[in-house]
Amino acid sequence: MAIFSSLSDKFNHIFSKLTKRGRLTELEIKEAMREVRIALLEADVNYMVAKDFVKNVSEKAVGDEVLKSLTPAQQVIKIVRDELTNLMSSPNQKLAVSPAPPTVIMMCGLQGAGKTTMCGKMAAHLKKSGKKILLVACDIYRPAAINQLQVVGKQANVEVFEKGTQNPVKTAKHAVEHAKKQGFDTVIIDTAGRLHINEELMKELQDVKKEVSPTEILLVVDAMTGQDAVTVAESFNKDLDITGVILTKLDGDTRGGAALSIKAITQKPIKFTGVGEKIGDIEPFYPDRIASRILGMGDVLTLIEKAQEAVSEEEAKVLEKKLRENSFTFDDYLAQIESMKKMGSIKDILGMIPGVGSKIKNLDIDEGQILVNKAIIQSMTPQERRNPEIIKASRRQRIAKGSGTSVQQVNMLLKQFEQSKEMMKQLKSGKGIKGLPRF
Repeated sequence: MAIFSSLSDKFNHIFSKLTKRGRLTELEIKEAMREVRIALLEADVNYMVAKDFVKNVSEKAVGDEVLKSLTPAQQVIKIVRDELTNLMSSPNQKLAVSPAPPTVIMMCGLQGAGKTTMCGKMAAHLKKSGKKILLVACDIYRPAAINQLQVVGKQANVEVFEKGTQNPVKTAKHAVEHAKKQGFDTVIIDTAGRLHINEELMKELQDVKKEVSPTEILLVVDAMTGQDAVTVAESFNKDLDITGVILTKLDGDTRGGAALSIKAITQKPIKFTGVGEKIGDIEPFYPDRIASRILGMGDVLTLIEKAQEAVSEEEAKVLEKKLRENSFTFDDYLAQIESMKKMGSIKDILGMIPGVGSKIKNLDIDEGQILVNKAIIQSMTPQERRNPEIIKASRRQRIAKGSGTSVQQVNMLLKQFEQSKEMMKQLKSGKGIKGLPRF
C-alpha cells in the first residue's frame, strides 16, 4: 500500500484537470484550492492547518508569474509541493547527538503505538552507522514488556539493560552510569505507556527526564490514528516538551492527517517513520521526499538509498560487468531476488519511480511468482544455472518435479531469462530495444 495513496489520488485528480486547461484564470485556481482543502480535511488534516495551507498556496498561485506562465499548472503544483515540504519541515529534523557521550534518547508514547518495537528499530538503524547502543527497559507495568525489549534487542544485536521491577527512574539512572563506564555512544530508554494519558504516567516520565537529562525525547504515535495522534502529541509536548515525533505504521496510512498536522500543531519535527514490521523498517523523515510522493513525483533518493543498503558497491560492479559481458546467470538472478526482498515490496519500489506510482496503483503484482521462480532455480544443478541452454525436456521435468511446479512454469522462466539476455545484448550493441524508441 502506497503511503498517503488516498490523498495522493485526490491531488492527482485535481491537478490533472488543471494541466488540461493550459492558461489558468484566478477563478480556476480558487476552485482547485477549494478541492485541495476538501481533500486535506478528508485526509484527517487539522482544520486550521488545512485552512492556512490553502491560504498560503492561493496567495502565491494567483500572482502574475503563475497566471501568465506558459505552464501555470506545473507552477501551481510546484507551489503546493514547496508548501507541503514547508508544512512538515523543521530545522531540528536530524537526531541530536550529545557533545559528551552517551546521547540519551527517551522514547515515550501510549500503549499500542509500537514504542518498544521502535526502540529496537532505532537501535538497529543507529548501529549501522557504527554506534554502540544500550537499550534500557523502564516499562515495569505492561506484562512481558521487558521480555519484548530483550527480543527486539537480540534482533538488533544490541545489549539490553534491565533491573526487573525496580523503580524505572533508578533503572534509567543506573543505565546511563553503566553506559558511561562501558563506552556506549547511545542509550535508548523504553518508558512505560498507558492506554490513555494520565497524571501518574506523566509524573513518572517527568521524573525520568529530570534524572537523566535526555538529549532527545521522542514521542511514538500511530500514524493511522490521524487527529488522535495529533491530540496525543499536543498532550505529551505540553507536559514533557518533547524534541520530536516518530510516526509508526506509516506504510498503512493512506490519508496522511497526522504527518501533515503534527509539526504545525506542536512545532516539533517528525524525525523517523516506521514503514513495516521488520527490524530494518525505519526511515528518517524527509519532508521534501514525502511531499513528492504525495504528488505522485516518486522518491528517487530513498530508492537509491534502499538499493545501496541492499547491494554493496562491489556487488554492483560485478553485476554491471556481467551485464556488459552478457554473462548473467541464474545464480545472479537469485542474488537479485534476495536484494529486492531487502528493499521491500515490488509495488513500493516501483512507486518510488517518478511517473510510475499512479500507473500501478490498481495493478495486482504477484510477488508470489518471485518465490516460484526462486524454487525453480534452486532445483537446478550448479551447471544448469550457469548454462541454461543445456536444460532440455528431461531436465525440465526433473526441475519442475523438484520445485513443485509445472513444466510450463519452468519453460516460462527460461523464456523470460532468454528474453532478458537478448534485451541486454541489444542495449549493449546500441541498437535499442525492438518496439521502443531510441534516444
